[in-house]
Amino acid sequence: MTFIGALALLTLLAPPALADEAFITSQPAETLSVVDLATRKVVASLAIPGKPAGIAVSPDGARAFVTAPDGKTLTILDAATRSVTHRVELGGGPLGVAVHPSGSPAYVADWYLHRIKAVDAASGTVTGEVAVGQSPSGLAVTPDGALLLSADRDSDAVSLIDTKTLTRLASIPVGARPFGVTIDAAGMRAYTANVASNDVSVIDLKARKVVARVKVGARPYAVALAQGRAFVTDQYDSTVTVFDTDTLKTLATIPVGDYPEGIAASRDGAFVYVACWEANTLEIIDAVTLKVVETIPVADGPRAFGAFIRQSGD
Repeated sequence: MTFIGALALLTLLAPPALADEAFITSQPAETLSVVDLATRKVVASLAIPGKPAGIAVSPDGARAFVTAPDGKTLTILDAATRSVTHRVELGGGPLGVAVHPSGSPAYVADWYLHRIKAVDAASGTVTGEVAVGQSPSGLAVTPDGALLLSADRDSDAVSLIDTKTLTRLASIPVGARPFGVTIDAAGMRAYTANVASNDVSVIDLKARKVVARVKVGARPYAVALAQGRAFVTDQYDSTVTVFDTDTLKTLATIPVGDYPEGIAASRDGAFVYVACWEANTLEIIDAVTLKVVETIPVADGPRAFGAFIRQSGD
């Protein structure tokens, strides 16, 4: 067989690349919708009781973690088979969730009990907890896994937590009522969406202080990062505000569906995905042209609060 023929045969025998997926929690529908981002269609729907809100997919794409504030549970899913492996009773009001870069543990913010719980991904066992500020909501872990950040909404602050010891190291004052928190790929800066002050706080993580605040639209919910830009969901304006992360200058205000909430970027930074609560849609923004290029219907009341993109293959 010739070299070209052998190469062609290997190409035919090679498994097809798996497309990235979006795992979208819909709170009133009590549903998790799985959207294939290549075909831009819903390919699966899973029932999640207890009004699911928070979502985190592990960096390796193996598991998804869903919080249900009304059910007081964390559901752990095998993301490939889309099956439940554990439903963990946590009590309180589990909301935000994030995963250590290694894939375990998952960290869950308890809105009512003002603490973060660590949950082993394989066993579903709670392995520790740490007290933080009032009403913790969004969570994020630095790329090196060393720090966990908690947006403590009713304390107007962000807690910094050592992940090895589950010790609260600092509380950084930010804008009013921070909700979503996002860390850049370098682990240098964090961004909080401040619901009541209509701005985003930019935090220097090494200095442990806010270095800027950027005005955005009404009731910002969460932040995604792509193309050197920050994309912020403005709930009350039904827009996404975009600003340059270097100059902090506003670049665009993009109309989207009613009441945008969860937002995340594709791994290559080409697209930004927005869950719109009132419109019942997942909207896709081209991160370069800053235009909406697709609107995908999903189940009623999508929140997708957290890291909802599953990187399922190359």
